[in-house]
Amino acid sequence: MVTIDTPASLESFRRFVISSTCQSYAPRSYLDDFEVFAEREDSQGAIYVEAADKVTLKKIRDITFVNGRDVLGIIYNSKSGNTSLKWRQLKRNNGKVSGEASSNSLTNLAESGVLTIDWVENYLKKKSEEATS
Repeated sequence: MVTIDTPASLESFRRFVISSTCQSYAPRSYLDDFEVFAEREDSQGAIYVEAADKVTLKKIRDITFVNGRDVLGIIYNSKSGNTSLKWRQLKRNNGKVSGEASSNSLTNLAESGVLTIDWVENYLKKKSEEATS
């Protein structure tokens, strides 16, 4: 598990959630719409979007797609239970991601832009130094 505490845009965290859950079957129009978010019930690793204005669009498999405006926060828990992250709004569409992530989630976090390549490289460097000392 890796502790995450980093600034991130709402859009990068939205892309992370989608890539971690439903990228392969989400409608293309949902993937491209920055107001469409994925939610999932508690029993399967909860994903919840807290927004001032939220409307349910469609349920596909275990994901409910919602249209959200003025998003204040997103809670993401993986099905495995190895990743538990929260995005909290700081100002408009900018916020902060904090929590614990699995090594598998690190890849999705980096690919979606939540983590920078520099962040990942520094983390790996630190881990290799800890292993050799």
